[in-house]
Amino acid sequence: MEIHPRRLLLVKRFQACLYFAAVFQAISCGIHYLASVFLVDTPKFLCNAPLNITNVLYKNHSANSLEEIWPFYTPGHGPVVVRTVNGEQWELGPCRKMLRHFTQDFQYEFVGNKSVESCRGYVFDHSQVEQSIVTEWDLVCEKEWLAKITQPTFMMGVLIGALLFGDMADRIGRRPILMATSVCQFVFGITVAFTGNYYIFILMRFLLAMVSSGYLVVVFVYVTEFTGSKVRTWTSMHVHAAFAIGVMVVALVGYLVRVWWLYQIILTLSTSPFLLYCWTFPETPFFLMAKGRHQEMQELLNTMAQWNGVEPRLKVLELIEENALLKDRQQNDSKLTEPEKKLSILNMFGSWKMAGRSATCWAIWFIGSLGYYVFSLGSVNLGGNQYINLFVAGAVELPSYLIGCYAMDRVGRKMTCAPSLMLSGVACMLIIAVPQDFEILAVILSMTGKFAIAIAFGLIYLYTCELYPTIIRSLAVGSGSMSCRIGSVVAPFCVYLADVWTYLPQLIVGILSFIIGVLCLFLPETLGEPLTSTLEDAEALGTKTSKKTTSENDIHMNPADNKA
Repeated sequence: MEIHPRRLLLVKRFQACLYFAAVFQAISCGIHYLASVFLVDTPKFLCNAPLNITNVLYKNHSANSLEEIWPFYTPGHGPVVVRTVNGEQWELGPCRKMLRHFTQDFQYEFVGNKSVESCRGYVFDHSQVEQSIVTEWDLVCEKEWLAKITQPTFMMGVLIGALLFGDMADRIGRRPILMATSVCQFVFGITVAFTGNYYIFILMRFLLAMVSSGYLVVVFVYVTEFTGSKVRTWTSMHVHAAFAIGVMVVALVGYLVRVWWLYQIILTLSTSPFLLYCWTFPETPFFLMAKGRHQEMQELLNTMAQWNGVEPRLKVLELIEENALLKDRQQNDSKLTEPEKKLSILNMFGSWKMAGRSATCWAIWFIGSLGYYVFSLGSVNLGGNQYINLFVAGAVELPSYLIGCYAMDRVGRKMTCAPSLMLSGVACMLIIAVPQDFEILAVILSMTGKFAIAIAFGLIYLYTCELYPTIIRSLAVGSGSMSCRIGSVVAPFCVYLADVWTYLPQLIVGILSFIIGVLCLFLPETLGEPLTSTLEDAEALGTKTSKKTTSENDIHMNPADNKA
């Protein structure tokens, strides 16, 4: 059931205050999505050293303790040799240690007999990372995989939470879900910091992912149902900006706090003021109307009018009558244009043209999510200062959304999406030519890729809405968002390929982005085109024989699943 937007939704004082209040909590979603970057930070480490060390050697460097040798030690470039008080000499590696036999002089090179022993513990370099979950539970060597599944399991929680809370919000309302997920974000966020067990930690993070995703999905619906269609593109895109601010907060707190549980607590508390006023949020007028709660809706309309400084003249009964007439007209039009029939995802592939369009749209959803998280999570592996890298990775999103909004309405959807994907691809592939000594250039190219991919990531929801007819539009967006979530689950595994080569994740994203950007050029332009109602009209988009269908008054431009 829909309410005519021109009668109800104009962006005034009430809507603006509500918008910024609701979007503030979206910062916490960006925080929790990227917090694992420093939670699982792995410092330099070696197999546990024997007691009473007197001398330490590494290459041409000598010292009296391991703490003095850490600045010179590079993993994978030879062991650290130590000598104890009783004369024993040990070669310490990351995952094993060897005892030298029949030694004479204390030298780095040794060609005699050695016995290999497994590690019973590990010693870590605490100069950069004082304490992470890796140092807390020794998640290295044979336990390294436990640290690496931390982010993928979180993303699985994101997927489930988006599906669960999105459906619940349609059943019991937007307001209860916003309040419940906000409270749970705080509770689970604090609980994560006090878990004394890895598996409980993973479980709490999984639950935290579900409620964070649930809030992000529902807040898009919430703010778009309180804003008019003329500004809905901007309001929806700027929720992404709040997410980017969360990424920047992670970088700042990670730099200042190097103890993982304290870092987690501070990140959770940073948006806790939201809990003080979220209970004052009203339910959306669309939901109240759909559920027949007319008295509550009338009170809300009166409150909105008072806040906006206008006389409360709008009556619910008038809206009901107007909505009934609009609904009857739409039903009559649908009977004339298309016979009622059961539709499925196969209708998106009903012809070669529609099959190619659907495959390309799914690919854009996938690479948008994959690229976004690869650039964000992988920014700490680019060299230089990892905290600055992550901060810049969040900062470059802010102008990308502004430019994306402007370009979409000027040069069109296709000519914004395709060049941005190809620019991201070219920037990433150029990283191959960057010498190892030019880390700053590699960072600049990677951030250029992040800037470009964020533009495509922000506009794909709207573009998908316009590419498909009314009868399968929700199906198209829903299937695209699932492709998006698959990308977010795959992204952490792609980031781990940096162990093979530092820039391999960016190279993979770059190649895929460029190819998909080229494919995007074959999609029709939808700028200025009315929304289609039938499959035939949708297939004719971009051709001279394209049928002009009746324009729909309102699109729920609602990129809820992009980040989710």
